Amino acid sequence: MTTMDQIHRIRTYYYEQGKNLSEIAALMNLDWRTVRKYVDMEDFNPDPPAPEKEVQHNSKLNTFKPLIDSWLTADLKSPRKQRHTAKRIHKRLQKEAEGYDCSYRLLVSYVTEKKKELRLSRQEGALPLEHFPGEAQADFGTADFYENGKLHHEAKYLVLSFPYSNGGYLQLNYGENMECLLEGLIAIFEYIGGVPTEIWFDNTRTIVTDIIKGGGRNVTERFQRFTEHYRFKPVFMNPEAGWEKGNVENKVGYLRRNELVPIPEFENLAVKNTELLLACDLDMKREHYDDDQDRMISEIFKKDKAALLPLPATPFNTSLYTTARTDKYGKFTLDKGKHRYSASPAYSEDVVRLELTSSEVIVMDSSLHEVVRHRRLYGDERESMDWIPYLKYIARKPRSLKNSGIYDMMPQSMQLYMDACESNERGRILKILYELTERSGFSSAVGTVDEAIRLHATDPDSLKSLYRRIYADVPMLPPLVDDDSIPKQTVIPFHSDLEDLDALLRRGGIMNA
Repeated sequence: MTTMDQIHRIRTYYYEQGKNLSEIAALMNLDWRTVRKYVDMEDFNPDPPAPEKEVQHNSKLNTFKPLIDSWLTADLKSPRKQRHTAKRIHKRLQKEAEGYDCSYRLLVSYVTEKKKELRLSRQEGALPLEHFPGEAQADFGTADFYENGKLHHEAKYLVLSFPYSNGGYLQLNYGENMECLLEGLIAIFEYIGGVPTEIWFDNTRTIVTDIIKGGGRNVTERFQRFTEHYRFKPVFMNPEAGWEKGNVENKVGYLRRNELVPIPEFENLAVKNTELLLACDLDMKREHYDDDQDRMISEIFKKDKAALLPLPATPFNTSLYTTARTDKYGKFTLDKGKHRYSASPAYSEDVVRLELTSSEVIVMDSSLHEVVRHRRLYGDERESMDWIPYLKYIARKPRSLKNSGIYDMMPQSMQLYMDACESNERGRILKILYELTERSGFSSAVGTVDEAIRLHATDPDSLKSLYRRIYADVPMLPPLVDDDSIPKQTVIPFHSDLEDLDALLRRGGIMNA
């Protein structure tokens, strides 16, 4: 709480000594908003005595406490930056909990105590910066998300904020490479219908190759081409001075808390990113935190949009084209050897051409014809193996299986199965395994082989039959209902003499003697 002595010093500094708000805030170690408040204050009457508050037992909130507790308990397993705030819990309860009509203050009181109990509480701050309309700041944040049930731990998301209006957008990414940066920026540019006049960046190695004495920057050729294509001015911060782009630093945390809590789960990243852009638009329909006219962020953002540069007529290709040398197995590595991909045995100890996007690694031959396509690996993922080129290649040369290196890469169960097969049938079996892999993935081929081993079935036809039984989508027929619509069976009585039965059949015309 600010004392009267401090208030007096603030007003003395400003009105008698001519110091500005920032100077006073620095001298007194206060927030500049606090200084402005007491400089502008005209009423120094003491507050009237507050009525004595009745003891609150949180009765209205009791119904919702188990749900709140479950969210906060789940936060113990979530990244620190992706945990619920009281504001986020309040919004979720309004949306998801039927009958919730508790005050925000009541909820905050309970959440604060619960977080202390669970040791989840934390403090946050903000650093305001002033900008002209159309200027933006860019930065990456870290968050977890699930795509098709797969956890992407400590993945990245790109935030582009507009300090003038305090608007901002985010796009989830698998990583923080150049492809992720460019694809994310273009998606936002196209969504808002223009390009910021300048964008502030950190000195990330993705962009900056060298900091020149005197404040200049050497940037990668791809990024330079990108800035020229979209005509915006890149501005780089001083080293270790992230506060210079405080708006986006705050926006990274704000959007994580409001759009990425709880941990997102979805089927398709592109669809989710479209939803996030729409969610950011909706988020801007709130009052600006520091606008004298109490305007909505969305209203102020119109000035940002009016100042944007037009989109270029020609799309920018964000792919990285490069080459890689394969080993004797036809595999190559990226990311300084961290991630390994398969090409084809036909390209062992050779050079292949690559097209890299944020989500794919496309392997091509010298004529730029696609050989195989991989999902791009990130983090602790080690290898992506596409078996189709390998099985297709060895099916043509079944006798060389054990000498090709492909045999050693096969799962142990598949090796055992190939050893048990007749040598003259290996070609057919390899072809079948290739077809099964192409149809529904290598795991289905391995599963079929495992079942064949269990049943001691080593011939090609049995392998096909087992696959159809396990993986083919054959509808189950409903059980036959015994009712009056089914004709009754006629019972023909006879004793033990078959000649009597033959006579009955001949008489009915069923059998011609």
